[in-house]
Amino acid sequence: MSSYGKILLAIIFQLMSVACFARQTTISSLRYSTTTNLVRMTFDVSSSPKHRVFVLDNPARLVIDITDARLGHSINQPSSSHPLFFRVRAAGKNDSDLRIVVDLKKTLTAENFSLSSNNSDEHRLIVDLSGKNTVGINKAEELIKVKSDVNSPRIERLVTNQTTLAKTSEPKKSTKRAKHVVIAVDAGHGGDDPGARGPKGTQEKTVTFAIAKKLVEFINGQPGMKAVMVRKGDYFVGLRNRMQIARAAKADLFISIHADAYQNAGVKGASVYTLSRNGASSEAARWLANSENAADLMGGVSLDDKEDVLKSVLLDLSQSATQEASVNVAGHVLKNFQDICELHKGSVQKAGFLVLKSPDIPSILVETAFISNPLEERNLLSASYQSKIAKAIFKGVRNYFEQVAPVDSRIAAL
Repeated sequence: MSSYGKILLAIIFQLMSVACFARQTTISSLRYSTTTNLVRMTFDVSSSPKHRVFVLDNPARLVIDITDARLGHSINQPSSSHPLFFRVRAAGKNDSDLRIVVDLKKTLTAENFSLSSNNSDEHRLIVDLSGKNTVGINKAEELIKVKSDVNSPRIERLVTNQTTLAKTSEPKKSTKRAKHVVIAVDAGHGGDDPGARGPKGTQEKTVTFAIAKKLVEFINGQPGMKAVMVRKGDYFVGLRNRMQIARAAKADLFISIHADAYQNAGVKGASVYTLSRNGASSEAARWLANSENAADLMGGVSLDDKEDVLKSVLLDLSQSATQEASVNVAGHVLKNFQDICELHKGSVQKAGFLVLKSPDIPSILVETAFISNPLEERNLLSASYQSKIAKAIFKGVRNYFEQVAPVDSRIAAL
């Protein structure tokens, strides 16, 4: 093919790409309005989109899936005094669709609310939560907390125009006390697996354990937070077992601590990793194929009796929220590293590390330094430097949870 032909072909592909992009619905803004018996979300859109809306519990969420759509701007957040909405998140789905997740302050009950949506106006998508019997929505304490029927196929009652929430029974009042935010701290390697070695023979497993212990002390010294050591001594723990230990502890966050190595001794600096999309996809397939794993998914909700499509929806929802939270907390940690050490990578990195693959626990992997670098090996052996690293990680984690603390946690109540 001539050079002219190649240029023409490239232009055609670009035009096709632009045309496909132009067909996507653009979400340009989101507005909130509240009256005595109505909570409304109004999305300004470039065209009338296909969509579906449904609710989930444990934790309480309103989910809006919009077909072939993208965000034109960052999404507006509800005010802290909003009676129902805690936080709104958005993420791409299936490379072309958009998923919007609204974290709710209260679980919705069909006895008091109906859920509907309307996109008849090409420039707006409206989602309404209507109070029945003139329930005072502005009085959040009047909302009765009930467990929605997530175990029923009725969760597939997705709305295009109008849907009423499936009925649920009113449980006894909860007497649960506010819980600690639990953080699983994983010291990389251990036992027969020493990890990388420095020029003077320093073993990665030794310095990661020392930093992990200091991080645990910082976390346990923070009101409302509790740390769990994944390995408590010099012994080997399988990578999937590390994930299982975190899940057994009902961890809200998993942090794996490492010290990188490279053949070029001049390479140095810290990095923070979250799970790559490819890593998430491969793990999703594994979880869906393994009924024992599936029984642990979504806070213990078994998927054995669910259709394959519903299983996939639940897992995708869990993974999207988890990955978004992972990137968020990783950014906070990386920002705090800037004050104490050089960064190997100035942005959050993504990789398919196995220990990051929990679909339901936000997870980050921290490469604290390059143990193969003589100066950084010496730093890693210093107790004071270990404390600086641990404190930077802690401050990043604390900053994250101060912004997005679980609503039933002690941190949220402080």
